[in-house]
Amino acid sequence: MTERSTGTPDTNAVYVFAVCRTEGDPDVERLTGVTQDEPVRSLRIGSLTAIVQTVRAADFTDEVWQKRLTDEAELERYARAHHEVVSEVAARFPTIPLPLATLYNGDERAARALASESTRFRTALKRIAHHAEWGIKVYAPVSPSAGDGPSQERTATAADRTRPAPGAGRAYLERKRNLQSQREQRQADALRVADAVDADVSRLAAESRRLRPHGSGAVDDRRVQVLNATYLVAGHRAAELDLLVAGLRERTGAHIEVSGPWVPYSFVGEV
Repeated sequence: MTERSTGTPDTNAVYVFAVCRTEGDPDVERLTGVTQDEPVRSLRIGSLTAIVQTVRAADFTDEVWQKRLTDEAELERYARAHHEVVSEVAARFPTIPLPLATLYNGDERAARALASESTRFRTALKRIAHHAEWGIKVYAPVSPSAGDGPSQERTATAADRTRPAPGAGRAYLERKRNLQSQREQRQADALRVADAVDADVSRLAAESRRLRPHGSGAVDDRRVQVLNATYLVAGHRAAELDLLVAGLRERTGAHIEVSGPWVPYSFVGEV
């Protein structure tokens, strides 16, 4: 949807944060948005409302934005400002967040482009109304380190190592096979737990999405993520979700992390 302008100093553009369904004035003028030069405001799109802000086009040319993408601090500032507006509106109305830096050359262009997507917006708004997004991650148990072998190996003397006992090679290979088999069994067990967690939460949720598992975060974090999923859950079932996850932790012994509630970014489709 985004349009880029030449960005001359005296040219403005319209930055669109979200599209929502309101029953009155959304009262967004007090929000800061991505610039302090102009207030955040609403723009009527038929029966829908776009949350927008007038910005300097020169601040959002392709060249400027590509440079901004390489500045982590600056990019985070814009992302936070965008998310704060979306979150504030979504707390009061069914809201579809638009991607960061969605811009048009004026209100008329914005209204026309957004109106062309109104059917899809209404479908998505109906789907997410009174729902929130929750993230659930499941981690496999930490495996023993490679050095956790039999104590006899760790205490063997140098002389012992120079005179292998008969059959030592065969025993070593057998131990390696056993360790590999144990690792594979732990992984298979963890994946079965992940599938069980996903199945139980999916039955409670209106919709769900399984995402690519993340690698470990901290350097000393040896956990393996076996489930990274997000769920669209009705607001009145949030407490039920808490109880379900608590029961799953107790029943499976798995390490389960829950995050949310969030604006349902994952369930509004391509916008």
